[in-house]
Amino acid sequence: MSATRAIDERKLNQLTEHAFYDLSAGYIGVMISLGHKLGLYRALDGAGPLTAAEVAVRSECDARYVSEWLNSQAAGGYLTYLADTGKYELTPEQALVLAEEDSPCFIPHAWNVPASLWFDEEKTIDTFRNGSGLAWGEHHQRMSCGSAAFFRNGYKANIVENWLPALDGIVEKLARGARVADIGCGHGHSTLFMAEAFPNSEFRGFDPHAESIEAAREQARSNELGDRVRFSLATATTVPECEFDLVCFFDALHDLGDPVGAARHARSILKKDGTVLLVEPYAGDSVEDNINYVGRLYYAASTAICCAHSKSEEVGLALGAQAGETRLRQVFREAGFSTFRRATETPFNLILEARV
Repeated sequence: MSATRAIDERKLNQLTEHAFYDLSAGYIGVMISLGHKLGLYRALDGAGPLTAAEVAVRSECDARYVSEWLNSQAAGGYLTYLADTGKYELTPEQALVLAEEDSPCFIPHAWNVPASLWFDEEKTIDTFRNGSGLAWGEHHQRMSCGSAAFFRNGYKANIVENWLPALDGIVEKLARGARVADIGCGHGHSTLFMAEAFPNSEFRGFDPHAESIEAAREQARSNELGDRVRFSLATATTVPECEFDLVCFFDALHDLGDPVGAARHARSILKKDGTVLLVEPYAGDSVEDNINYVGRLYYAASTAICCAHSKSEEVGLALGAQAGETRLRQVFREAGFSTFRRATETPFNLILEARV
């Protein structure tokens, strides 16, 4: 460090404390994943205050490990420690985040994604140095499984109840009977939630990742949805032209090498009065709009996952997870759509509607 550079000790201490806070979050994420996989949160859920020994018995785990784990959770604010009794309690709010797997707030699966990023660190270093891409399927398997599980509950809570009703006339079409394409469907959660809600409609899910398509097919078989739901291997620009009433991109368009080409292809497979539902990570139009905890997460994911996958495909535009509504509108205008609007939003997503 140059001797001529003045150091503001207050700013240095603040930044060091901030970095240590983030380091602590990395450790606690591992503890949360362990708590989920070992059934520790389930052992606490609805049980009232428990001692470490009681949690150990209920979860069939070693008491000494459980004791230390409980303290980590209490220190992180994920459990409540009752000092007068030495017991631990999972509140109803904490249970929604940590124990109840169908809750839209359930978070443990999310830590599979940064786990994958650590496994893939050397590959990411290579992309930085040579400008190459890293396709979705080249990541550690915890990436696809973790992402699918994490997005599932948000989709379950929002697609049918909030997002589809925000589109002009789509719920009525689906109720009567419509044809829907879900492009970049992954494990198929989004496709299946729609199919279950609208039994008169047909749904096709498309994704280029073979393992994800097989997982989607297995879920369709388990849900006994029959021929109304089919999953196929296809890129965003090779989806068969079937005149769809609705084409969906759930958190997928910004990952594509050629989002303009994907939007243009979506236009070609739509009926004349068809609609595109575009769900994208929440973002403002400028960097300064996104300097917050949501932007921090999304920019990091965009660096190692979204831009990397885009650069693995033809064109390699690398739109990024924080493109923002204005840039996304430009994509659809270039693809020939005349109408583009924000239908609704959540703290984590923009829900956009495009029409020809």
